Amino acid sequence: MDGNYSQSGVVTPSFELNDGLFPGPSPISPAQATAPRSSALSNKLTSVLSASYTDFELRDALDTLDRRGIKNLPETRRRLRQNLQKEVIECNGDIVKDFGMVAEQLKRIGSTIASLNRCCEDMRRHISAAQKETTPVLHEASSLLSQKHDVEVQQQLLDAFNKHFIISDEELTILTASTEPVDDRFFEALARVKVVYKDCQVLLGSSNQTLGLEVMDQTSRNLNSAYQKLYHWVQREFKTLHLENPQISTPIRQALRVLAERPSLFQSCLDSFSEVREDTLLDAFHTALIGPSSSIEQQSSTKPIELVAHDPLRYVGDMLAWTHSVTVSEREALEVLFISEGDGIAKGIQAGKANEPWSLADGEESAVFDGRKALEQLVNRDVSGVARGLRQRIEQVIQSNEDSILEYKIANLIKFYRVTFSKLIGADSVLLDTLADLEEHALNQFRLTQRDHIASLQTHATHPPTDLTVPYFLTAALNLLTALLKTHDTSLIPTSSLHGDSDEDASFQPILAEALDPYLRQCTALARTLTDPDATIFLLNCLLATRQTLLPFPFTRERVAELDTTIDEHASTLVEHQHAFFLRTSGLQPLITALAPFLPPNTKAASNAEDTDSNPEEPDPPSLCGPDLATIASLPALQPHALAETSRILDDFLPSALLDAMENLKRVGSARVVRDVTEEAAGRFCEDFEGVVWVIAGVDQWRDGEKEGGEGEEGEEEEEAEDEGEGERPRLRDLFPRTSAEIRVLLS
Repeated sequence: MDGNYSQSGVVTPSFELNDGLFPGPSPISPAQATAPRSSALSNKLTSVLSASYTDFELRDALDTLDRRGIKNLPETRRRLRQNLQKEVIECNGDIVKDFGMVAEQLKRIGSTIASLNRCCEDMRRHISAAQKETTPVLHEASSLLSQKHDVEVQQQLLDAFNKHFIISDEELTILTASTEPVDDRFFEALARVKVVYKDCQVLLGSSNQTLGLEVMDQTSRNLNSAYQKLYHWVQREFKTLHLENPQISTPIRQALRVLAERPSLFQSCLDSFSEVREDTLLDAFHTALIGPSSSIEQQSSTKPIELVAHDPLRYVGDMLAWTHSVTVSEREALEVLFISEGDGIAKGIQAGKANEPWSLADGEESAVFDGRKALEQLVNRDVSGVARGLRQRIEQVIQSNEDSILEYKIANLIKFYRVTFSKLIGADSVLLDTLADLEEHALNQFRLTQRDHIASLQTHATHPPTDLTVPYFLTAALNLLTALLKTHDTSLIPTSSLHGDSDEDASFQPILAEALDPYLRQCTALARTLTDPDATIFLLNCLLATRQTLLPFPFTRERVAELDTTIDEHASTLVEHQHAFFLRTSGLQPLITALAPFLPPNTKAASNAEDTDSNPEEPDPPSLCGPDLATIASLPALQPHALAETSRILDDFLPSALLDAMENLKRVGSARVVRDVTEEAAGRFCEDFEGVVWVIAGVDQWRDGEKEGGEGEEGEEEEEAEDEGEGERPRLRDLFPRTSAEIRVLLS
């Protein structure tokens, strides 16, 4: 079913019904009706099969029929077209009726709009007339409003200027009146005046500079008056300020930070404060020495320092400990007062130097303020009075004392506190200079005491002990030195923590030069009155005792090394003496003296010679030539009777040789030195013996060779000598049978 709309808006239905679906009058022509039935059936099938059931219009039509509940009956199929046309006609009628009502409403709206247009035109004419009458009034009102706005702006500017740049009478009274306290109101008013003074620079940049100059001049006078009031107030507060009170008032700290903006006033306050604190600490020092007054004495439990004046070391230590305690307390209190709340004072001083360029010298640059350094300088000035009193009393103690150990302990104690104070108040300090002078004074007194003792010693100690032991004065000096070493070793501030081990050794060298070296020189002078080896033994005993005293302490390593070198030199002298004793007592001295030009340069040749003697089948020919061997063989010391006598003396010497040699050194104070010296001398003796054996073996080999060859004058002379009845000469090794191995065993 297709719906066509006419120009009047009425829907005209049109139907295309197939005979197979809707029976009735057939649209088939008569020619087709007469066609065979097979052809008609074929056409119907073709039309049915060619119909597209996917067409949306067909599907909608079928869906509409289904919703109407129309059953597929012959009657229904015949009347379907009429029913549908009837419904279309009824719908068209309803539409025409509705459009008629719409047209009526549109006519009424048109008449209403025309009436509104007439009213608007009347209102437009009335408004134009009113506008012509009120225009002058509006212009006048606008002018008045503009003038009112300008006046209000000017009034606001005036109020703002007065509020910002003009100081009220109440604020001026707070700033300048001496009867008004310095509290938070004062600092708030002062901060406002400083802001006004700074903002006056903006006025100077405007067209009206006179106003800016007048305001700046007035503000500057107000600021100066405020700073003067603050300066005098701080001066009064400093006179009654107790730094021992842990709760220092906040206004005084804030006043110092503000006053720092005027460096001249700030420095003047510091000077007066330093004077007050110096007098206060000096009075406290005298009170600590002699005790408080009688009115307070019953309430005080602290004993006066003067009560221990009989003990110089404790007396000096108590005074230094009190000074250190006071200095620490002073520094902590001043740190709270000046730099505990940041760098406000430093910033104020820098700003003040910029405001007071005349305070700087010509060409001087404004240095950055160092709060810590300024604090150390202030503490130094505060304790300068105590330093003077300390110097006077410690000098009295040092001068009245003649005990060198006590003098050194005092010097060491002063050194400890000097190092401690250097960390507390810096290197540049009156107190440190005082302690350095006192330390030097104590050391000088120590040196004078030692020199006086040495001077008296030179007149009394003129002879060494008969048993060559350590003399009494050196024993006393070593006992004194031990006490000094222990004092230095137990120092609370060792030198190694400050300068290192090498500097620690060097720091004690001056003490050794005064407390040890003069006594060693006196021992050397006494040794000159003795003969060797007594002189060497005496000096060796003195050096060994000194080394034993210095050895336990690490800071004397350099001096111990020097003593070891000297001890080795004296030990070498004793080795020479023992070696000479071995040669002299064993009977080898004449033989060694005779063979000295022919002895081998080292022990290796002697060992080779001994190996040759022990292995005759493979002889190692000696390095001596024939003429030398002939000369050696003709020496008197190598003649049979002389060599046999030497061998006999050697045999008698060997059983007790080592004991006899050690008996020579029985007065040496160290058994280890005696053993080492004797062993080294015995070793050298064995080397000499090996050289003699080497030469004797060479002579025997030479004679054996001459005898086997039977040629030469010397062979003929020997045969003639044998014919004359002298008989055959014995071998030298048979007359001197000892070997170096036997000697080493017997002397080990």
